[in-house]
Amino acid sequence: LHGDALRIYTSDDPVGVEVGGAVKNVLAIATGIADGMRLGLNARAALVTRGLAEMTRLGLALGARAETFMGLSGLGDLVLTATGDLSRNRRVGLRLAEGLPLAQILRELGHVAEGVYSAATVQQRARSLGVEMPITDAVVDVLQGRVTPRQAVEQLMGREARSEH
Repeated sequence: LHGDALRIYTSDDPVGVEVGGAVKNVLAIATGIADGMRLGLNARAALVTRGLAEMTRLGLALGARAETFMGLSGLGDLVLTATGDLSRNRRVGLRLAEGLPLAQILRELGHVAEGVYSAATVQQRARSLGVEMPITDAVVDVLQGRVTPRQAVEQLMGREARSEH
């Protein structure tokens, strides 16, 4: 299936590919919120990087391989979805940062933003495995109306300092 404009890569890690595909949508909502709040490119980079760590932790707990998350179906898809102007999930985050209600955002979007529907499931699965996913938790709290985007950022920034690893 290779051609001048297309190159296909395969993976024998279906769990890693599936986890990457689900979690990147949740992280794109978080990145959209940060972009909508004009937190800057350093905040975006931090969210993508720490989001990748969350994604990898969950994947490992489910039996995926760490290297899958460093490839196209992990980091590659995450970067595109979290930063691309066509990303529906990022657009949801941008609109949430404007203070619009989720129901209105989804009506106006006109397409499915998968992260809106998978965020709580990702959170539940992570909790059942004892995997810490603070960015995912913050997104779920915003989507469910428990906190505002600003409060979610304050919660994340107020977490105890620790080593990156």
